[in-house]
Amino acid sequence: MRLSFNQKYDINLTALIKAQDKMQTASNKLNSQTRILTPADDPSGAARVSALEQQIETATQFQTNSNILKNGLSVEETVLSSIQGSITRARTLTVSLGNGSYAQTERLAVAKELTNLRSEIYDLMNQKDSNGGFIFSGFKEQNQTYTLNPSTGYYDFGGDEGQKYLQISSSVTIPSNDSGKNVFENVDGRYKTNNLSVGGGISSAKISMLNQSAFDDFYRQKYDAVTPANNDYRVNFTAPDQYEIRLQSGAALTPAVTGTALPGQPVNFQGLSIESKGTFPGAVDFSLKAPEKKNILNTLTDIINAVEKDALAGDALQDKLLDATNQMERAAARVGDTISSIGGRQNLLTSVSGSTADLKIANTQYRADIYEIDLYEGLTELTKQETILQTVQGTFTKVTSTSLFDYIR
Repeated sequence: MRLSFNQKYDINLTALIKAQDKMQTASNKLNSQTRILTPADDPSGAARVSALEQQIETATQFQTNSNILKNGLSVEETVLSSIQGSITRARTLTVSLGNGSYAQTERLAVAKELTNLRSEIYDLMNQKDSNGGFIFSGFKEQNQTYTLNPSTGYYDFGGDEGQKYLQISSSVTIPSNDSGKNVFENVDGRYKTNNLSVGGGISSAKISMLNQSAFDDFYRQKYDAVTPANNDYRVNFTAPDQYEIRLQSGAALTPAVTGTALPGQPVNFQGLSIESKGTFPGAVDFSLKAPEKKNILNTLTDIINAVEKDALAGDALQDKLLDATNQMERAAARVGDTISSIGGRQNLLTSVSGSTADLKIANTQYRADIYEIDLYEGLTELTKQETILQTVQGTFTKVTSTSLFDYIR
């Protein structure tokens, strides 16, 4: 077959260009350390790499969330532990106020220390996170959690009940904060009775707390927030020495509560001691007081005021002390429950974070197997393509120099 001058050059030029392209591709793959420069190099491999990169990016975001969550929970736990310690110290001081040998001067010294503890707890409740938001303000993180209301002298909650969540895996989200509404505000005060009244031959009566724990259990079971009449009780005394406790509506208790009591002798009922004076027959009425919720700052304010302003003594002071110590005990327990909850979240966070890290490593390795080129393989391919290019260049020189004049010479 006869080749024209142009055809001879075109064939060799095409071969040179192809060899040059292959060498350039080998060089680019080696420089980029990848097998796939464009999706055309390996369509299915490119698709798998794209999917793996998305999974790796998602895992990276989950790890970032985990680190943020870990830091936030650690700060909150530290703050709550400090608050719990301060409440425990305040309770010990409050109990000491009941010491009968204390003079008013000594009580005032204790009240001063309680004031300092209140300031410490107030500062801790208003702690901020790393982003400058108030830890316990819920969704209203820019609002100060607690502020002193000058018109009442009490501390008001400025946040809301919001609880934020962070996603740490495709199916796991963990609360990143705890609202002060739940930790500090929704704490019941001491369960008590009120609306004490007498009738018939009974001239006066007094109800004392014999066993707060027993009464608390009874209160939790029997207090009816829907039907207030179910919280009203009556002790009916019948001559000469019998009594029965019913609801004021007349409904009997189940099981029935009856017994023997002489005038002047107390009747014990669910942790209460009901004392009466007068003659039988007669009646003593009382009610279960609606539960009150109070934050620890206001509890401390009440007991400080009771000592500094009211200068209470005797039964009035003892009643204030019982209110305060019971409230402090419950406040410390609520804080402790929150700390336990944080510990559970931290354990889950550690477990899920470990799985996410392992999955990220596995996906990164799989991506490398598909996408990345072996160094020696890349060098070998580049050397091969260079050799091919040199061969084509040599052939081109030989072919283009062949002519009739060369043959004559």
